[in-house]
Amino acid sequence: MSLIQFMSSRAGRLLRVIAGMALIVIGFALGGGWLTLSIVGLVPFFAGVFNVCLLAPLLGQPLKGR
Repeated sequence: MSLIQFMSSRAGRLLRVIAGMALIVIGFALGGGWLTLSIVGLVPFFAGVFNVCLLAPLLGQPLKGR
């Protein structure tokens, strides 16, 4: 439960954006089949940008962060 609370906080949102950007950059840098990693990186990036925690509803918490 504390993980969901952290991910809903401002620091968790920043962490999701940074992690998503890192996956996107690594995927483009490695190229080839690694471009899939860039596509996967879009999920945490946009979750952070739009302030949603995709795991929260699974544990009965609100989708939107604070």
